[in-house]
Amino acid sequence: MTSIDTVGSYLDQMDIPAWRFFPMVGSTNDMALNWAKQGAPDWTLVVADAQTTGRGRAGRHWITEPGCALAFSLVFRLSPDEVAYYARLAALGGLGLIYALEGLGLRGSLKWPNDVLLSGAKVGGVLVESSWLADQLEAAVIGIGVNVSFGSVPPAEELRYPAIDIQSALGEPVDRWSLLAQIVHGLRKYRNILAEDAFVAACNQYLSWRDEWVRFQRPGEQPQRVRIIGIMSDGRLSVETQDDRKFDVLNGEIIMRDD
Repeated sequence: MTSIDTVGSYLDQMDIPAWRFFPMVGSTNDMALNWAKQGAPDWTLVVADAQTTGRGRAGRHWITEPGCALAFSLVFRLSPDEVAYYARLAALGGLGLIYALEGLGLRGSLKWPNDVLLSGAKVGGVLVESSWLADQLEAAVIGIGVNVSFGSVPPAEELRYPAIDIQSALGEPVDRWSLLAQIVHGLRKYRNILAEDAFVAACNQYLSWRDEWVRFQRPGEQPQRVRIIGIMSDGRLSVETQDDRKFDVLNGEIIMRDD
């Protein structure tokens, strides 16, 4: 099992103001949200070697087995300018991971709204949650899970979507904590342009299946075939139907590519 000294040797070089490492935890997002309510500063990090009750989008489970994946959450104290772009935080998490993958020579892509793909298979996911004080945003928490090495991907029969780990894609082992450091570097890079058009351009540069036809399902509706146009400035996905109708969606899921 990973020791706190091992993780600390990396985190101490990452300009993280405060961090906590847990050999095993229920959910890093829960720990980060609780810490945020106690005053944790901007860029506070919670990271775990194993996670037992992690959450994905729509209440789905994200289990992190010890020694083979990354499970971490960062506290963000958003500036007034950044609050207006809260809807971009899931993409921020994805771009941070894509930045780290590029450092390994791998091309990741954003599967709207909150996943990162490698070769069409899911390698990581992002969950954004918040702490509120009355009607004021107190802090945002970006939780990221990454399949790093063998053993991190559940059996195929348990998956809703094909998954892959970085080691399998790269063909050699990956140091999890070095990868974590690179993800944080990527998050810093893209947070600097969070409120700019350049951020949206980056999202669309890495958007999976842009200008291609996919099966898409909105909550409570049957799947339909749409062409992905791109991500809008407010985080919505712009699509076009086969009868040339265009609309932007806030909630929904890309089920699969329609070849």
